Amino acid sequence: MTESDLRFTEIEHKFVVDEQFDLAAFDEILTSLGPTRRTTLQVRDRYFLTGAGKERRFLVRHRFDPELHHLTLKTLENDPQIRTEVNLDLGHHAGNQADRVDAFLAPFGVEWQDSLLKDLDVWYFPDAEVVHYQARGGGRAVRCVEFEATGHEHVDAALAAIERYEGATGLVASERERRSLPELLFPEVAAVFRG
Repeated sequence: MTESDLRFTEIEHKFVVDEQFDLAAFDEILTSLGPTRRTTLQVRDRYFLTGAGKERRFLVRHRFDPELHHLTLKTLENDPQIRTEVNLDLGHHAGNQADRVDAFLAPFGVEWQDSLLKDLDVWYFPDAEVVHYQARGGGRAVRCVEFEATGHEHVDAALAAIERYEGATGLVASERERRSLPELLFPEVAAVFRG
């Protein structure tokens, strides 16, 4: 595969962790690996399921936070290790465009929508992003760690990068979560796609 083949591909592993997860020790390990940047932020993601999304297994996400303003199409796969993710950068110049996003999506027949709030710790590396977050939505909460490969030309190289960070932090790929975050927090989404 070439870089252009992976432009619209997300390659990641997600792990659900419990309240006893040692974030300080996790941070110490990742800091020792020399991230190029480290940040903490809170984001609100709004998710939408349309008729076409139900049929073709995708959700649309609107995110406006201090770093990103995106409208994103994310496929829901039985194994989300490799999935389609297409981001449209809406930019910060016009502020939060939630009303325009709602108006844009309305003709597509939105059948479900909800939002979730995530408190994130992010470590950026040249070949991956590592994220720890607590997410709340739908009356539920979950804590996760995600390893997402970035800037790779081949799937094998992307997976190898993820496995290096998993190994360094003691997480094991065989124990990763195979449901998407919306499926974890919203049973109605899980029912549509996991039925």
